[in-house]
Amino acid sequence: MPAKSAQHDEASAFTAPEQVNHRRYEALRAFFVDGLSHAEAGDRFGYTRWAMINLVRDYRNGKLTLFAPPRKPGRVPGSAPAKDRVRGRVIELRREGLSTYEISARLAAEHTPLNRTSVGEILAEEGFGRLLRHPQPAASTSPATHGRDTRLPRTARIDFQSWPTTTETGKAGLLLLVPDLVALGLPELVRRAGYPGTRLVPATSWLLSLLALKLTRTRRVSHVDDLLISDPAAALFAGLAVLPKKSALTEYSYRTEHDHQRRFLAALDARMIERGLATADNAIFDLDFHAVMHWGDDPALEKHYVPTRSQRARSVLTFFAQDSGTHNLIYANADITKSTQAREVIAFCDHWKTASGTDPAMLIMDQKVTTHTVLGELDNRGVTFLTLRMRSPTLMKHIDALTDTDFATVTLDRPGKFNRPKVHDATGIRLTGYPGTVRQLIVTGLGRDAPTVIITNDHDLPAKTLITHYARRMTIEQRLAEIIQAFHADALSSAVNLNVDLDIMLCVLAQALIAALRARLPGYATVTPDVLQRRFLETPGTITTSADTITVRLDRRAYSPVLRKADLPQDTPVPWWDNRTLRFEFS
Repeated sequence: MPAKSAQHDEASAFTAPEQVNHRRYEALRAFFVDGLSHAEAGDRFGYTRWAMINLVRDYRNGKLTLFAPPRKPGRVPGSAPAKDRVRGRVIELRREGLSTYEISARLAAEHTPLNRTSVGEILAEEGFGRLLRHPQPAASTSPATHGRDTRLPRTARIDFQSWPTTTETGKAGLLLLVPDLVALGLPELVRRAGYPGTRLVPATSWLLSLLALKLTRTRRVSHVDDLLISDPAAALFAGLAVLPKKSALTEYSYRTEHDHQRRFLAALDARMIERGLATADNAIFDLDFHAVMHWGDDPALEKHYVPTRSQRARSVLTFFAQDSGTHNLIYANADITKSTQAREVIAFCDHWKTASGTDPAMLIMDQKVTTHTVLGELDNRGVTFLTLRMRSPTLMKHIDALTDTDFATVTLDRPGKFNRPKVHDATGIRLTGYPGTVRQLIVTGLGRDAPTVIITNDHDLPAKTLITHYARRMTIEQRLAEIIQAFHADALSSAVNLNVDLDIMLCVLAQALIAALRARLPGYATVTPDVLQRRFLETPGTITTSADTITVRLDRRAYSPVLRKADLPQDTPVPWWDNRTLRFEFS
């Protein structure tokens, strides 16, 4: 009798496959190649006759994918190795009755960190529902209120006597922004704005706690526990032993009022002028609205046009102003309704006069920002405006009647094929609701199908200069896209909401800080905020505390040479650290 071959012991992997797609393949092969009937092939591989009929039909119709498509080597797109490594442990801890917060903390203690959001995703994928806490201690091994761990540490002002001498952090780079916060005089700005404090937490620390969420790309205030549990740098940034919880941050945001934000921005703009982050002499500003989408069902919100959705939807209308010279945002307001939006340009003029002592020199805006009547008010104040005119049927007939001899060619100082537009420059144009006459520029050759019609009350500047000014206004749309991506200015909908007016003001402050840091870094004058966050603010390191000095040593990364050459101050006394000195070192 011949000896059994070694291959025979492993044949069951092919004759009795356990993997689903392998079993389907063998069943289909038996039907098509071996010529078995539906019933015979199904019986051999554990299918009923009708299941086999459906399997064959799906294969013939191309609805069956048996093999993975070819791809490049490396991690499978969409996979999450960090989640997969601890999936079994997460399930084990949930079966012990632990919440997502507690599981995240336990994983961090076991040196396999995973944030609360990812823990929740694993539990949802595995079919676990939310924990239902009951008043009886016996109902759970970890009794707590629904949805949160009551044993999370309470916030308080930082006590450097009990603060660790040395602590590791994943976001040591966040402290790179502290020198510019000090240079802007944040405590004085907060005092002048009149922001309220509490018995345990001063007003400056409240704002810094919320600002830390912006700068660390924490999308919603409900995700603050990921920072609260795992990273001491954000707490030190705010001058606290630990960040406040989400409910405390939300409650504080609604203690602030629009007047607080208005006074803060006025004081901030004055400091930005002193620091060169905004210009006072050549005060030219780009204006625009942005609708912050709300994904819930809130009847108190008005409907506004949301460009990303190409429809009107319930949203919060926000107004932004950008310094045309530095491209920095210097003003924002979310306290706007349809009845007041047309006069927001007047409110901005009042704001800038408070901050700088004079009205703006020029305002550049889209035609939907305000009305012809308000443009007349700007003209009476001596403010130059530059805006578009809507192309009515009458205006289009006038444009169509123009001949080539009515246009002059101008050369713009910019690259590309659309730098030699043709312009018809006319004065004495009357507008409905406007008390006087305006200058009108009809421009073709800018890469648009229809002519661009610009109206202004400036009768002296050359057409080339006016067209260039309006072309630069498009950068405000880029700036708004940047703050949405980096600071999550569109994250209005949440289980825990923030005061949107305060949230938008913090976006302006965050953008000013990023601009100040960008100016310190050689070669980074034009990068977007998210690049700075990713390359520098998220740098891990070590925080060492002595009697009067806090030394932040940043770990070596690919971009460490840039930080070594950066114009960072050597020693910075920080008021909310009891004037302890901040010092940086680089590995």
